[in-house]
Amino acid sequence: MGTEMPMDLTAAGAGRMAFTSKEPIGPVVAVSAFNHPLNLIVHQVAPAVATGCPVIVKPADDTPLSAQTFVNILHESGLPPEWCQFFPCDVATAERLVTDPRVAFFSFIGSARVGWMLRSKLAPGTRAALEHGGAAPVIVDESADIDAMIPLLVKGGFYHAGQVCVSVQRVFVPGPMADEIANQIANQVGELTVGNAIEEKTEVGPLIRPGEVSRVSEWVNEARESGGNVLCGGETIGNTAYAPTVILNPGLETKLSTAEIFGPVVAVYGYDGLDEAIERANSLPFAFQAAGFTQRLDTATKLIRSLDATAVMINDHTAFRVDWMPFAGRRQSGYGTGGIGYTMHDMTQDKMAVIKL
Repeated sequence: MGTEMPMDLTAAGAGRMAFTSKEPIGPVVAVSAFNHPLNLIVHQVAPAVATGCPVIVKPADDTPLSAQTFVNILHESGLPPEWCQFFPCDVATAERLVTDPRVAFFSFIGSARVGWMLRSKLAPGTRAALEHGGAAPVIVDESADIDAMIPLLVKGGFYHAGQVCVSVQRVFVPGPMADEIANQIANQVGELTVGNAIEEKTEVGPLIRPGEVSRVSEWVNEARESGGNVLCGGETIGNTAYAPTVILNPGLETKLSTAEIFGPVVAVYGYDGLDEAIERANSLPFAFQAAGFTQRLDTATKLIRSLDATAVMINDHTAFRVDWMPFAGRRQSGYGTGGIGYTMHDMTQDKMAVIKL
């Protein structure tokens, strides 16, 4: 929808009526990620279809079939094939596609390295939305309902084997409570069933490729060598899975403490004061979603105002999401705002009509 604009605010505008309308921005290129191979492409492509933009879909190399199925469904539903084209390709071809001057909007979900590189090469006038990852922080205060909190942290840290851009990764707990809470988390994590993701009993599936298992193992070993106490997990399970892992107080300079692990690992840290916890939570160049657990309204308000995040969950895990809410990263975690309605807004442009009466 557009907006009616008052014109008689000054004498210069008197005698006129005006309104805006929305027009599709033009051709869209959607480059997607592997970790939610159907949901993510729906978020990128459905808004383009809804607003009247033709769209070319470049799926993740590891998971192209979900995107292809979705494009086929659109065609079967009556969308002309030229309005949504499925285009798997290599990196060099994808770069040519994205940087073509005919592209009006570039939608990207994936690594920061690739996303920022492609944005730097866009043709003049091409708009973009980038969704990268983070190292989501959780701050727990003394009043938190621990029994309710532990299952939420386990879910937020380990579903999809931690391969979620807002997965729980760094949990900050008051120092005297850190050992107890870390062990409670580890006790529940140690009971999770690891296995084939298509089996109903499986709670933690594989990582996307064997190389990621090796990388996660290297990060955990570094955290252990830094003095971190591995409370559960800490080992590979074959070539494709890593045991769900909880580490207490890993070194603050380790990769686990400073970058997104994108695997089934959660770190717990003790802190001395709430301001210190907030400072440490905000210390990385990534900012996406964050969470706080407290029964105090003043603490909840302080966390909402102080945490550098586009969304702060109170008494819920960092990975909570519904499809219509804004979903975005700040700083190195992204550019622009996702979410169905927000993406539709980005894929349109305003046109104003002024009628002299």
